[in-house]
Amino acid sequence: MQPLSERIVADLESRNMAKGAPILLQIFKEESELEVWKIDGTGRFALLRTYPICRWSGDLGPKFQQGDRQAPEGFYAISPDLMNPNSTAYLAINTGFPNAYDRANGRTGQFLMIHGDCSSAGCYAMTDEQIAEIYALAREAFFGGQKSFQVQAYPFRMTPLNMAKHRNSPHMAFWRMLKQGYDHFEVTRQEPKVDVCDRHYVFDGQSSGKFGPVEQCPAYSVPQEIASAVHSKERQDEAQFVQLVIRGVPTAATTTGGQGGMNATYRAALKANGGPGSDIRTASGTIPSYVHPPAELSSRDSTASLSSLPSPAARPSQPRALSVEPISAGGVKLSTAETPASPQGQPY
Repeated sequence: MQPLSERIVADLESRNMAKGAPILLQIFKEESELEVWKIDGTGRFALLRTYPICRWSGDLGPKFQQGDRQAPEGFYAISPDLMNPNSTAYLAINTGFPNAYDRANGRTGQFLMIHGDCSSAGCYAMTDEQIAEIYALAREAFFGGQKSFQVQAYPFRMTPLNMAKHRNSPHMAFWRMLKQGYDHFEVTRQEPKVDVCDRHYVFDGQSSGKFGPVEQCPAYSVPQEIASAVHSKERQDEAQFVQLVIRGVPTAATTTGGQGGMNATYRAALKANGGPGSDIRTASGTIPSYVHPPAELSSRDSTASLSSLPSPAARPSQPRALSVEPISAGGVKLSTAETPASPQGQPY
């Protein structure tokens, strides 16, 4: 595993961020971006890096069942045992899907990752160069004492405009719930405390009772300062949402036929190269020759289903350990065990 680059170390110093300070990840499917946030000298999270996502599969919306090729959406806690330095996709961070919310709602699947290799069957695939940097930042945060870091996976940036564009989606109720957690982070720049009760998420709830994923929620409260700030933001966002709908903002496609997405940076690089077939080096990392980009959509506001592409090609086979004891590095356990792979060579 690589150490933090001199460039990253210098950037951390210029932003008043300690190398071992806690991190938090946000993922936005539609924009195909992954953000790394890190605690700075103010004690709040500040944006450190925005990485273009090379490939994700499925549609906007949550994962429901194993094999549907959906990349998950929701709130996930990543502990050191979910870090895999020996992945067939170079390096991998297991999201821990299904979490308590997913299980309470009967959702199935496993081995949903953030990994390298630029090929996805239900995961968020980065370039190898990107995942090496993200992995190193996570490792340093663990070494600095962070017990777990939060991954917030969203369908898109939860803005009034995006909510209005996707108002016809069957997932809107789920996304409004995710937006509550998004808003908590937006107004506090602190990792929201996440609980699950009555089969839904609760953010920053304080209770003398116990939260049970399928049980009725106990009496709880949200700290007044947070509750007031969130309420104010929600009112402003809802007013903008209503105005956008009244003005007739066009709706986005309700499905891409499961084609998933790829950041425009990589789409442009592939187009300039005449398509896949050879490794393409970009400022954000190397696109491998076997990448399968999603088909170009002729109209983003069409609601017609599109046929999906063939399954991604497998990465060349590599030996992997199936049940190896975790190793310890600096007091932090990093799992060396590889997860089972799908027929396409990707965990899903």
